[in-house]
Amino acid sequence: MRCPGAMRCPGPTGRAPVFLPVLLALLAAGGRGAPRDTVLCSQGLACRLLDSDVLCGMEPAAPGPGLELLGLRLEPELRCAGPGGCSPCLQARLRLGLEPERGDGDAGTAASARRDGSALLLLSGHGFASSRCVAVQVRASSAPPGRRLGSVRFRCFEAPLGSELHVTAYSSARGRRRLSQRQRLPDCSWPAARAAIPQCRVPRLQVSPGLTAVLVEVQVATTELNYTLRLYHNHSHGAGGSGRAVTASGPMNYSVPLEEVLPCLCLQVWPEIQDPLRATLCPFSHDAAAWERLWEQTQLVLHDVGQTFTCSISAPCDLPAELVPCWKPAPTAPCQALPSLQQPVTGQGPQEFQALQPHHNLCVQARSSGKVWLTQCLRDGEQPAVLPGYADDILLMEPGGNASLCALQRGNCTPLSSFTAMGTGQPGLLEQQLQEDVASGQCMQLWRSADGSGVTLWACPMHKYTRARWALAWLGVLLCAACILLLLLLKKDDVKGWLKSLRAGCGCNAPLRGRRSLLLHAAEPVAERAACAIAAALRPMGMLVVAAPGGGSGVAAWGPLPWLHAVHRRALRGGDTIVLLLSPAAEAAARRWEDAARAAPTAGDAPGCPGSPHDPGDEVQPCEAFAAALSCAVPALSAGTGRYVVARLDPALSVPHVLRAAPAFLLPGEAVGFLRALSGRRRCRLERHGAAVAERLRRALGE
Repeated sequence: MRCPGAMRCPGPTGRAPVFLPVLLALLAAGGRGAPRDTVLCSQGLACRLLDSDVLCGMEPAAPGPGLELLGLRLEPELRCAGPGGCSPCLQARLRLGLEPERGDGDAGTAASARRDGSALLLLSGHGFASSRCVAVQVRASSAPPGRRLGSVRFRCFEAPLGSELHVTAYSSARGRRRLSQRQRLPDCSWPAARAAIPQCRVPRLQVSPGLTAVLVEVQVATTELNYTLRLYHNHSHGAGGSGRAVTASGPMNYSVPLEEVLPCLCLQVWPEIQDPLRATLCPFSHDAAAWERLWEQTQLVLHDVGQTFTCSISAPCDLPAELVPCWKPAPTAPCQALPSLQQPVTGQGPQEFQALQPHHNLCVQARSSGKVWLTQCLRDGEQPAVLPGYADDILLMEPGGNASLCALQRGNCTPLSSFTAMGTGQPGLLEQQLQEDVASGQCMQLWRSADGSGVTLWACPMHKYTRARWALAWLGVLLCAACILLLLLLKKDDVKGWLKSLRAGCGCNAPLRGRRSLLLHAAEPVAERAACAIAAALRPMGMLVVAAPGGGSGVAAWGPLPWLHAVHRRALRGGDTIVLLLSPAAEAAARRWEDAARAAPTAGDAPGCPGSPHDPGDEVQPCEAFAAALSCAVPALSAGTGRYVVARLDPALSVPHVLRAAPAFLLPGEAVGFLRALSGRRRCRLERHGAAVAERLRRALGE
């Protein structure tokens, strides 16, 4: 037996009588057994619990023969303080016999003598988190020596679920006085523990994915307890990262936004009791969408620190990926992986590529499952440093041994004898020059294996070889430009006629051909007459005009919002011009809309008009087309999207503040400027068409 602390335990023949007065004093005091501890004896034995918490480390002894220990058996039990409030323990069952007198003859003579026997028993239970000893007094009368008298049961030694307990029994007999046994308590797989021990009543977790969030349902085992739900990121280098916890007193549903659903997100729930078991679930480790979100939240940063090429990757979860340095001569060019330099991602800190020299064209790719997720280049930094090399440098590889140089392109290494720069020229034309550059040190050594027996990578400049080719190309461009200029001079009359036809195209009978407009007006007679006149005047010029209905009939009778939102979205997508006809009723509606929006600046967007910063709510009458149209026009004007024109019908009308972002014209006086805004042409002559529009408006407004 191993004793707690620095105590020493004497062996079976140790000086144990020192402890006898202590036990006798306990016996005289009548014992101090705990109410929950019980001692049961079989027939023929009398026993009682002297103390349920005595000093461990001493063995009791008696001067004469007593009851000796014949066997020790440990059995799992449940100690219950009430229904459903049990804890696990071990019951110790001792088999006892009468120790024979010293000097007895043969067995027959000893068996014929019958006498009384007694014993002081010390039971100890030692576990990882607890240590306890109890004292028991046992008496037997008129029993033959050496025979089994019966058994004593002590209930019981408590210990946590699944823990191991070392139980030792000592007797005051002079012979066989000590028995020891180790026993592991059952865990929650023990059927008797599932319903009786609170720690075993673990809630269940159910995950239901949705369109915008994941619903976590906690199905509790009992409604009398509080439960804690914890969400955390699990990492391979630790038990689990920091997270957040939610406490509830019964079944609950918890919503996790989709942007937080990552492969390492785990859920853990437990009841608020001492030493509870926890239900853990990591349901997204194989979710493809979760992996996509993880890579979207991952950052790859390259560092250029002197002659050391390092990178760091930061992500909420561990990434089973590898980092691959690659060569990318242009932003749109594919990245050529450098051989023998890929390495796995290890943690979140900086990772160094040994002996790799920085270069203008070097990048790093993060690859996982055969797919490139991230690519970061040195030249793409927020503050790009002055990097060695040029974008037109060519990447050469020198294999180990006596192999010749080759050019790395598109995943292959092309021998210089077959290499042609920029896809022109004859193969092998640059072979000798590049070999001389490598030998003379004009090429930059990017990487060389540590032992010098592997491949070596070189970056060789190509601008000195392509300079002559560019000179020839510019000479060809200048020659072509001279030929075109000479042709124009020879055909001067034809060019003049072509320019005249272009100018005439702006003043033709259909200057607005191919243009479309949406005309929005209020439900009052003067606005409706003006809208009809404007539409009639613009159609002969080639413009397709759609007018919003007013009044209380037709589309406006069942509400203009759905129809207006549909045509407004269609006009924005098609690049149409939206004309806001400002009449007295339209100005009043705009003022009311502006006042309501100022009074409720945080109101939600109007239905069907995304991005609306204001919504006057009840101020928009259901049968007023112009007021309803403001819920779509004002947000687009504020955002600077769409083409809008305001047409005033009265000089006394002023443009409301919410419409001042659009150009405004007073009709019929500024009809030419109005048409120029519709056509988008600044130099076209539209006076004749403007006069026609003004005449139609005067007749309509005069009526």
